[in-house]
Amino acid sequence: MTGLFLSSLSLSHFRSHKSLSMEVDERPVAIHGPNGAGKTNLIEAVSLFSPGRGMRRAAAADMVRRPEAVGWKVTGILQSLGLVHEIEMWSEEGASRQTKIDGKAAAQMALGRVARVLWLVPSMDRLWIEGAEGRRRFLDRMTMSFLPSHGEAVLAFEKAMRERNRLLKDQVRDGHWYVALEAQMARSGAEIDAGRRSALEALHAAQDAAETAFPVAALEITATEGEMPESEGDYRDALSESRFRDMAAGRTLIGPHRADLYGVYAAKGVPAKDCSTGEQKALLVSLILANARALQADFGATPLLLLDEVAAHLDAGRRAALYDEICGLGAQAWMTGTGPELFAELGARAQHVEVTEEAGLSAMRMG
Repeated sequence: MTGLFLSSLSLSHFRSHKSLSMEVDERPVAIHGPNGAGKTNLIEAVSLFSPGRGMRRAAAADMVRRPEAVGWKVTGILQSLGLVHEIEMWSEEGASRQTKIDGKAAAQMALGRVARVLWLVPSMDRLWIEGAEGRRRFLDRMTMSFLPSHGEAVLAFEKAMRERNRLLKDQVRDGHWYVALEAQMARSGAEIDAGRRSALEALHAAQDAAETAFPVAALEITATEGEMPESEGDYRDALSESRFRDMAAGRTLIGPHRADLYGVYAAKGVPAKDCSTGEQKALLVSLILANARALQADFGATPLLLLDEVAAHLDAGRRAALYDEICGLGAQAWMTGTGPELFAELGARAQHVEVTEEAGLSAMRMG
């Protein structure tokens, strides 16, 4: 196989799972079981195979099984573009997460060289009607799926901005204190903005080229306050010129941290925020599928897809359409639901896994 999929996954003291091991193939993985059995915890472990903090954005110390709290470990065999990689991730007694790729210590961002992972979780259902921060995070996760280095640019920008904001709050007026920080913000900020726009272009191209049963979302980057300057030099100048205005506000008012993602149900011309709950969910599914198609061309393989409780919010027709598109993409999609009937339309095209909790331990049965 030249695609991307996990062929084995093992968890030790991770969340609710004291010990769990499974062998799977490249087909979708349909996971069902009662609430509290650990289904979401299982796919959260899979989300750690990508750069970043995973689908819950949790600290390493929060992932350990209680009450033991001795540390946790996640290992997996990843088949990626014709190569086989052994991935190990762990944390000991609340320490930072550590990563090894093929037996060698690696930075977390290095996972972007071998894997791509996309997810859709229930907390994202309110994406269009809540604050801009969640939409920026969604946009940045999408951008990171194409450009893993995007995460480093975001961290560099935020670090420099925190220092600049501290100077602003302290009413420091000497411009020499700002020059280096604003130069770093301009470099990172321009990289962030360019990466986001490149990701949207790739997404729109994938939408235009595909036939899908889900509504297409037209996306545009807007600003909550102050448009992002077009170049690094323009942004550096804008930061310099806005110091006194920013000082009055006590924070930086212009930059990629003020961006927002505006979405429209393209066929109806209706803003996503004004669509029905079902339409908003369908738009999100459409975006995840488009992102996967775009990555298939860009990375060379379809990403791992993590779809938590997605089937419960779709009628039978939409569920069947989703499963058809996932199988058509050749994606190893890890999906959760409370009952096996939610995955009936998949049949033998998927691996069916039942997760239960017995005597305080998770148990698993492959079907």
